[in-house]
Amino acid sequence: MSEIRFYHLTRQPLDQALPAILMKAYTGGRKVLVHCADKNMAKKMSEQLWTYRDDSFLPHGLANEDHANLQPVLISDTDENQNEADVLILCGGALSEKLNDFSLCCEMLEDHQSDQVEAARARWKDYKEAGHEVTYWFQSETGGWEQKA
Repeated sequence: MSEIRFYHLTRQPLDQALPAILMKAYTGGRKVLVHCADKNMAKKMSEQLWTYRDDSFLPHGLANEDHANLQPVLISDTDENQNEADVLILCGGALSEKLNDFSLCCEMLEDHQSDQVEAARARWKDYKEAGHEVTYWFQSETGGWEQKA
């Protein structure tokens, strides 16, 4: 069973919060698949990762580009695990039927997307019933992550 974490973005938008999460996974030696809701979102996320900080670089690529299988961080509009990632990050309401292919799945919930937050509540219950370890994380006043018990 996969560990599933819900990250509730209450202080920063996804394009500001996700790079730090990806960098932590990358520096920890993990491969990541970022599954976006559509191709446009995937393209924007890739562009954001090229420019989010002047003093760092996060190697990544898009699933429709050459050498997608070699990318430590792969951005896609599907959950096809071309880079053999062990971490799946779901963005913009994207869903996966392949959760068990990953040791960790992170669902990113943007506070202003109330329909996504509401749908996530139903998935929480389904995940728990399926036997997944499920946790909820929210942004603190300083922008860090805290787990809600």
